[in-house]
Amino acid sequence: MVHTVRSRPVRPLTREGTLSDRIYAELRTRLQRAPLQPDERLVDLEVAAAYGTSRMPARDALLRLLNEGYLLATTRGFVAPSLSLDDIREIFEVRRLLEPEAVASVARDVDDATLARLAAALQQARQATSQDDGDKMVLANMAYREAWLGRVSNKRLAATIARFVDHVQTVRRATLSNAPTRAIVLDGLTRVHAALCERDARKARKCMTDFMLAAEKAFFAVRKAEIDGH
Repeated sequence: MVHTVRSRPVRPLTREGTLSDRIYAELRTRLQRAPLQPDERLVDLEVAAAYGTSRMPARDALLRLLNEGYLLATTRGFVAPSLSLDDIREIFEVRRLLEPEAVASVARDVDDATLARLAAALQQARQATSQDDGDKMVLANMAYREAWLGRVSNKRLAATIARFVDHVQTVRRATLSNAPTRAIVLDGLTRVHAALCERDARKARKCMTDFMLAAEKAFFAVRKAEIDGH
């Protein structure tokens, strides 16, 4: 049975922009941190009521999330899209094309504040690995990504990368519950961070490429084990 999402607390709309923009930003953050489950849906009237606004700003925000691939429209509201293995392969391919060049551009002029944010996220990832905490690893991974993506000068490129990463958020949560995968991710984050600290664009590009390939291989290994186990 599909049910609407009602229990999650809604944060005050404090961001700049139109009302629709602010609802969009808040909903996107919620979907990043707690993706919809298969039996959950978002309904425009209920979203509007939760934010204390009229239907149209809420619907505009939901339609924007729909157009960007975060949601799928049904006759009873908006639900999370279901990704096939081919969808995942295509997303990994796009990310391999974009992320190495993006992180290389960051390496050339990364500032100390960003390096500090990356170091803090990396420490959180180490703790998550040692504590066998998949949820904490997801949050560390998000913090790390937000730190370096925030330094990408081409904001359209950064936004595109963020969307493709967000689309596999549910998948990432599932794979990061796997201890060997967490170790692979930690190693990748560590190597990319070292290259950024050296401000070596070529090394950063290669480290990110290697990281993406290892992450993709780990995902499909986990997925194959799940399929074989059934």
